[in-house]
Amino acid sequence: MKISVGQFSPTADVFENLETLDKLARQAASEKADMIVFPEESMLSLVQAGDDFADLVEKGWERFARQVGLIAASHGIAVVVGGYEPNENGKPYNTLLAVDAHGAELETYRKIHLYDAFTFKESNRISAGDPSQVATFKYGNLTFGMMTCYDVRFPELARNLALAGADVLLVPAAWYKGENKIDHWQTLLKARAVENTVWVVAAGTASNQTIGYSVILDPLAQPVAYLEDEPYGLVTGKVGRKKLKNVREYLPVLENRRLGVDAPKA
Repeated sequence: MKISVGQFSPTADVFENLETLDKLARQAASEKADMIVFPEESMLSLVQAGDDFADLVEKGWERFARQVGLIAASHGIAVVVGGYEPNENGKPYNTLLAVDAHGAELETYRKIHLYDAFTFKESNRISAGDPSQVATFKYGNLTFGMMTCYDVRFPELARNLALAGADVLLVPAAWYKGENKIDHWQTLLKARAVENTVWVVAAGTASNQTIGYSVILDPLAQPVAYLEDEPYGLVTGKVGRKKLKNVREYLPVLENRRLGVDAPKA
């Protein structure tokens, strides 16, 4: 299967962002990709939306989700994209939406781990999803697991997805800039790939606040295709079961796990 990753800098204008998604999806389709993965916040930038954020989400989510389906169907390509979904408590969910090449919904995932770190507090404006959710879906002959940005710092989520059958981890993100943050991002993605022997497809926003650095990693954490901090770009790579099977035959970490080992005694 060929997968593209689209990288861009979202604005507070949902329609402007949809135009960018359409453009990138068209390009991915021209490269014969079966799926395109877009970043977290592709619907709109929380920072740029400012005080209008909750109102923009309330007015924009249904139209955004519907238009994503139309983009997928018009280009004949599955789409995975990050947006914000209204919540009755007034604090939206940070939601990933996956649709197939006909525009039909495959799965949604509400971000579990909110980014309350490095002086930022996402939970002030966002509601966390159900921590028991393990969001996977089948497409083609592969199973995909969904997680968002800060989730990647929590290895148990990636492991649960792998144990649920995920062959590929999809990681849309808006990874904030800062000292060593590119290093953290790249290290964590590689760790999640190699410790679970899965493909990793990570799509990041590239803006004044966020790093970009989208990448497709193989099950040994080697980059197949990648971007750096380009504010607009697309890369495409092949992922598949053959390499996954080969890696898991000589590196059977999921089979070799030993649970219930006694904790060391003081």
